[in-house]
Amino acid sequence: MSYLDIAQLKISYGDKVVLQDINLAVNKGEMIALLGPSGCGKTTLLNALCGFIPVQQGSIVVAGRNITMSEPEQRNITMVFQSYALWPHLSVARNIGYGLKLRKWKNHDIKQRVDELLQVVNLSGLAEARISELSGGQRQRVALARALAIEPDVLVLDEPLSNLDAKVRLSVRQEIKLLQKKLGFTSVIVTHDQQEALVMADRIVVLNNGHIEQIGTPEDIYQRPETPFVADFMGADNRISLNEIAKKMNGKYHLNLNGKYQEESLVYFRSTDVALSELNQDEPQKGLTLEGVVEQNAFLGHHYRHGIRCQDRLFLADSPQCWPINSPVRLQVPAAALHIFNTNHTH
Repeated sequence: MSYLDIAQLKISYGDKVVLQDINLAVNKGEMIALLGPSGCGKTTLLNALCGFIPVQQGSIVVAGRNITMSEPEQRNITMVFQSYALWPHLSVARNIGYGLKLRKWKNHDIKQRVDELLQVVNLSGLAEARISELSGGQRQRVALARALAIEPDVLVLDEPLSNLDAKVRLSVRQEIKLLQKKLGFTSVIVTHDQQEALVMADRIVVLNNGHIEQIGTPEDIYQRPETPFVADFMGADNRISLNEIAKKMNGKYHLNLNGKYQEESLVYFRSTDVALSELNQDEPQKGLTLEGVVEQNAFLGHHYRHGIRCQDRLFLADSPQCWPINSPVRLQVPAAALHIFNTNHTH
């Protein structure tokens, strides 16, 4: 049986249904990322898990214990907030040991546990430092250590890295992942950063308008999206219908695929999966081939992103070289990189 089991969960604010039919089974020691656009219900799900908002329907069971109606303090679930919510007037050690003090631990035991955790989160020697003296990355680690001090059944992280600058965020997310593997804690993290979810999570739950679109490993979600929404959200930023391709099979558009698809089917693909080349007369390879003219280009660091006008459509394509404006080009997308959905597949 799963360690955290959320079944048939429904939550409303007045007449507005915010979450509907949420079913999620999490294994012990697993890190689950909740991913989705603003307003999709990610934070509401976290708050329901922690007991901050009431559940209208369904159940939440942790380690065989039904906590659906339990008070927050009886759940043994701790949250690391986006703002860290640390006490600025207390030392690092007293911040980390705060929850243990509330639980009436002896001072000697608190010190021992705090020292252990300082070592685990690489803050040894900073026990007496003030919070105001720490960097953003160090504060994040204090918040994490404080949450882990009471050995929660589930650790919940709400956009934990959004306040950090890009470079620090990369190192802290690796640290949290290593820590999770080492200590084996079960965790649910909310993020709007796809790369963060892909790097940190064992499985990803994509939410849209209060329901689950797809649950899967990072590879599944990225390479095998089950719905148009997931494909689009995970960066398949180009879209065209088979119908449109069929109408323009005059050499400008060419599609060569195994299998039968409905004419209304939608094809999604990423700019990173497009190979650009000069126009030639060779037989197009398997997949989708388009011909067009470069309308825009932008340098993104390790590659250039191009906007290419194919008749009345603009497609995005990445290339290590910069193709000049007005260059005629061929776009080739391999069959494996095309995500094709019947139009009735959308919610």
